[in-house]
Amino acid sequence: MTAVLWALLLWGQPPAPAGAAEEELDRALVEAGSSAVDYARALERHLKQNPDSPQRAEIERVLAQAAVDLRDRRLLLEYGVRAIEAGSRSLQLLDQVTRALLDSEKREDQERALRYARLLAQSLEKEHEEQQKAEYRPLRGRRLDETEYALARARTFEARALDNLGRTDEALAAALAGWAACPTVDNARERARILERAGRFREALDAAAEAVALGADRTGEPDPARDRQRLAGLAQKAHGDEAAFARALLHAWDRAAALQEARRARLKAFDPNYGAKSVEEFTLSSTTGERLALASLKGKVVVIDFWATWCGPCRAQHPLYEQVRKRFRGREDVVFLRVSTDEDRTVVAPFLKQQGWGPLSYFEDGLASLLRVSSIPTAMVLDRRGQVFSRMNGFIADRFVDMLSERIREALETPAP
Repeated sequence: MTAVLWALLLWGQPPAPAGAAEEELDRALVEAGSSAVDYARALERHLKQNPDSPQRAEIERVLAQAAVDLRDRRLLLEYGVRAIEAGSRSLQLLDQVTRALLDSEKREDQERALRYARLLAQSLEKEHEEQQKAEYRPLRGRRLDETEYALARARTFEARALDNLGRTDEALAAALAGWAACPTVDNARERARILERAGRFREALDAAAEAVALGADRTGEPDPARDRQRLAGLAQKAHGDEAAFARALLHAWDRAAALQEARRARLKAFDPNYGAKSVEEFTLSSTTGERLALASLKGKVVVIDFWATWCGPCRAQHPLYEQVRKRFRGREDVVFLRVSTDEDRTVVAPFLKQQGWGPLSYFEDGLASLLRVSSIPTAMVLDRRGQVFSRMNGFIADRFVDMLSERIREALETPAP
């Protein structure tokens, strides 16, 4: 967070009458400029010199956010804990404070970490449930994926705290709940540690092998030498033979591959555009209920009109766009798509009827993000291979028809895939 944003947070409430302390703080904040570290230091210094500051609660809230932005363990444990105890349920704050507490050797810190991990998991489970009930939104598959990953992380934190408190069975249950939410390297490694300490060496070997089989992810990177040593050690404990880890690893690869494929398929069913990295991988929904798989248009030139109901220039451009469409009427290798970027989809169909534009418009469903559409209207021409051939941001009224027509003709000359 920038110093400017911190200032807005800090002084968003009516300020107390100016005094020497406030003036000194103002100078320190100005001198800090854009340095987040100096900004936090100035705020801390002010609190130390003025423990009864009427703005103390607000300053501590800003310092808690600074701790998250800076990933500063000391600030997290001091101001992050205070913010949570004061009622903050920021997911980022709960996540980072819990992680910091888990590094402590104090029992009270582990108990607090357990409580915060469960608060985090409860919030994420509620969010997860709401996401699955909500109507379609672009990138909702990615958002669900991120929520499930965060939930797996929270449950893994819970497992670690429980294990540190000597509650092994509960720790394993929490770890397995995290694995079910989203298989991660960190979760598999945590389960292996818990199981090994519990003397359940065969299960520990299987979990450690799963951590390797998953490969690199957001929670961990492979370490071949260390991983091999760890697997060999567990294989010796489990089977009396270090070489037995190879068999465990082969089985783990099969399990991990099946889990990952099943998860991808589930997210793809939830959001047909989950994981789409190219135009042809997208499926667009529409005002009439039909869906269009853009892969079905491969080999054709596709003209996309990105528009919105609230966009005045889009309305002015529409008749010009229709003139271009008429020039290519009858050509099966040229396709025109009207694609709405409206966040509120319910207004699109009534608008089309009111304007007399016909009932059909597609929704962008994340395509605008992929193609980096930053302004509308934008007319985009895709060549026969589905690559962006031309992009027209805005329009020049007296030349638009000829310019777009010429670019379509040029795109028609590109080779088919």
